[in-house]
Amino acid sequence: MGAYDAELGAAVERAQQGDEEGFTIAYRMVQPGLIAYVRGLVGDDAEDVASDAWLEISRDLGRFRGDGAGFRGWTATIARHRALDHLRRQKRRPRTSLLEQDMLELPGGHDTAAAALETISTEQALELIGSLPRDQAEAVLLRVVVGLDGPATARVLGKRPGAVRTAAHRGLKGLAGRLTGAGAGGVTPGAQRTLKDET
Repeated sequence: MGAYDAELGAAVERAQQGDEEGFTIAYRMVQPGLIAYVRGLVGDDAEDVASDAWLEISRDLGRFRGDGAGFRGWTATIARHRALDHLRRQKRRPRTSLLEQDMLELPGGHDTAAAALETISTEQALELIGSLPRDQAEAVLLRVVVGLDGPATARVLGKRPGAVRTAAHRGLKGLAGRLTGAGAGGVTPGAQRTLKDET
């Protein structure tokens, strides 16, 4: 990730000086991993939550200090906070009917983690990750999907690096087991959920 982070760091620096193209480059580099991470947290509401996160990111960009890797961690932290806020608001919002609740709950459409996840679609991968316990799912999303290192992931989650390593290891081991148990076709029926189901 060295060259990637160097390019991202340069784009962020340009964006901080008011260069719109620099911001566009930074957005395009970070958004795919960030939206996948947020989708793992909130499911179909990911676009809205990510948009809220980018509003905050653009507003506070001048206060950011760090390199490309630091920027990815900073944006993941902001996105996580917006996702958790969103989930709290959803819990407080009363459901108007059982039918509405049923509609909202309808599903949307042994190697290393990267090799295992390459064998299935992104949607299936997020479904599989979402079936893990919350600490493992977030660790895997941040490490594999967003591409953060152990210490940066620990900072985003507010945990010790050792706890994050353990959670990521257990999550990846669980994913490998689910992939071999469900076959290359993906998730077993009834396994889909997002982290919002655990909040």
